[in-house]
Amino acid sequence: MSAEDLENYETDMELALYREYRDVVGLFSYVVETERRFYLANQVDLQVRSAAGEVYFELSLGDAWVWDVYRSARFVKSVRVVTFRDVNVEELAKAELDLTETGPFPR
Repeated sequence: MSAEDLENYETDMELALYREYRDVVGLFSYVVETERRFYLANQVDLQVRSAAGEVYFELSLGDAWVWDVYRSARFVKSVRVVTFRDVNVEELAKAELDLTETGPFPR
């Protein structure tokens, strides 16, 4: 396998991961970024802890999806992360309009 073949393979894997993300993002309520991973989750609990004068973050996620091209199973029931680095949690905006047949604006 040449270096170009390997690069093409990795590019294809990243593109497939992006497409999967695009397809599943609507199923989740939160986007969570740590120094090592990017997650989508429906439950997030972030606790700030301290020990021996050091501050760290303990993060628990439920019903999550992990952005990791090398994982065979990206959907996980629960995740626990402990980190000394920044954690970013954002709540995703839900669609303002209900375009279903039973919503106020049926098709």
